[in-house]
Amino acid sequence: MTRRDPSRFAYGRWHGGPDPLARPTNLSGALDALSRDVLEGSSVRQALRELMRRGMPGERGLDDLMQRVWRRRSEITRDNRLDGTLQEVRRLLDRAMSAERETLRRDDSDDARFREMQLDAVPPSTAQAVRDLADYDWRSSDAREAYDEIKRMLGQELLESRFKGIKQAMQQVTPQDVERIQRMLADLNDLLASHAADDPQTQQKFERFMAEHGQFFPENPRDVEELIDALAARSAAAQRMMNSLSPEQRAELAQLSAQAFGDPRLANQLAELDARLRAARPGEDWESAEQFDGDNPFGMGQGTQAMQDLADLDALTDELGQMYPGATLEDIDLERLTEHIGEDAAVDVQRLRELERELAARGLLERAADGSLTLAPKALRRLGETAFRDLVTDLAARRGEHDDPTAGAAGETTGSTRPWQFGDAQPFDTTTSVRNAVLRNAAEGRPTAGGVRLGVEDLEVVETERRTKAAIALCVDTSWSMVAEGRWVPMKRTALALHHLVSTRFRGDELALIGFGRYAQRLSLGELTGLDGAYEQGTNLHHALLLAGRHLRRFPGAQPIVLVVTDGEPTAHLEPDGEALFNYPPLPMTLGRTLRVVDDLARIGASLTVFRLGDEPRLHAFVDALARRSGGRVVAPDLAGLGPAVVSDYLRTRRRPRG
Repeated sequence: MTRRDPSRFAYGRWHGGPDPLARPTNLSGALDALSRDVLEGSSVRQALRELMRRGMPGERGLDDLMQRVWRRRSEITRDNRLDGTLQEVRRLLDRAMSAERETLRRDDSDDARFREMQLDAVPPSTAQAVRDLADYDWRSSDAREAYDEIKRMLGQELLESRFKGIKQAMQQVTPQDVERIQRMLADLNDLLASHAADDPQTQQKFERFMAEHGQFFPENPRDVEELIDALAARSAAAQRMMNSLSPEQRAELAQLSAQAFGDPRLANQLAELDARLRAARPGEDWESAEQFDGDNPFGMGQGTQAMQDLADLDALTDELGQMYPGATLEDIDLERLTEHIGEDAAVDVQRLRELERELAARGLLERAADGSLTLAPKALRRLGETAFRDLVTDLAARRGEHDDPTAGAAGETTGSTRPWQFGDAQPFDTTTSVRNAVLRNAAEGRPTAGGVRLGVEDLEVVETERRTKAAIALCVDTSWSMVAEGRWVPMKRTALALHHLVSTRFRGDELALIGFGRYAQRLSLGELTGLDGAYEQGTNLHHALLLAGRHLRRFPGAQPIVLVVTDGEPTAHLEPDGEALFNYPPLPMTLGRTLRVVDDLARIGASLTVFRLGDEPRLHAFVDALARRSGGRVVAPDLAGLGPAVVSDYLRTRRRPRG
């Protein structure tokens, strides 16, 4: 048996699945971007849409792709024009006339002079000239060839405007080919008539039709409906192309159509087909037009294709814009995007789809019962951790303190130690424990040169005070002024930081988040984080304090703490019937009821701190009166210091013994 050399590698063909060479998904950056937008008041769906729109650093988002779509659309209308068929007919007609005149000039017969008079009488209109010369017996073979090319080219262009790709398949058109096409069109119109009449034999007719004429339909439709869809889209594009011409150009092309293949039946059959398709698909765009300003002439087939391309680009704009209800990245047609913009654009969309899927798969996003997206608890924990880390950094900068990741983990230390007992969860005092081992080993006469043997009897733990449980109500002002004055995000970050501190380091404490505008409501962390700023009048501190008192009374043995963040005096209170009464300036009744709730909180020993944002004199006077009445405090931080001030006050208050 030959052992495989571990330094050699074998490579094989990639058979699908995730691309092993693709850049890893930047979930951390994506979550940070989402969180920033959510904190500023966007819903998670809006924030996710913004993330997809902007893209990640170094990667294209939907906005970049839309710009490429718009540029491609602009190129089509800016660089091209739609009178190519008319120009080509005019060129061939001039060639035929010149060749015929040259032949007649060399002939001295009366017949030649008569023919020259016939040519002189040809009207200047291209379409009328082609029609009048339909029965002319050309003397010049070059002239006859040029005129026959007009009829052949008109037939090919007319068919190409209704059936994509047929022009290339009919480079050499024989009379038998023309008859085959006439038969196909007659059968097609008969099939559509049966479908419109709900003929039960329609499917059998369709199968026979495809068996005989399927080579004209590369789309390979499975039934009549799919056939109509493909034909109607092309027919509507042809109509939009005609709409985009000048009235004179439209009239010229309509007259020239009768000369297609020298047989007016083709134009008649196509006119009947267009009418049936329009009746079957009235929702197609049959009426709009485009402005083409370029120099490159498009024939009827190319012009129709350009119209379909423009429709595809417009559809891509809608799909990439994601502005319609229920829009998802899965709506984007990657095949169409690749065709018009390039394969790299499809790769960009696939990468955005993968990012969205990864956010959900990693438990960072959740879909609520109503279908809305929310940040999952895992994402909220990360968001709270970030907010708390920023807060600690700011505290250290302000006070020279540093972040201690074990602070509060086992209560407050007393400065003394005691012997370890089974079941103790306090941290070991390493220095004292090692010293005990050294002294014991020396007393027993054991050498210490080879190391100290540490025994259970040597261990000592740091003695801590028994931690006090606290019940905290954080009441945050969610009125419109908080949004207008730029206080919305600092308020949310403060709530996140406090929630993170309580849930990770003081798990026994009970925290309630209460938002108050015209009414107050208790909010989960996810609800507060995703809360959108809404314009409503009223700062109902009365209702918020009622909810705070209800929370505190649920935990009678806990240290009661009420923290209020507001930028306005109370302008609303709750009536006995549950309705909020608003008035500005505040009614004495509103102030009185608010202060009575403060008195109720003081009677249960609640510590009340108001964090006043702004310098409005009436607010200043009210919160000072509230603090004096309750024995509480007023703190007036700047926005950057709001979080540190709230957390510091919470820690200070929960350490204070209850009086």
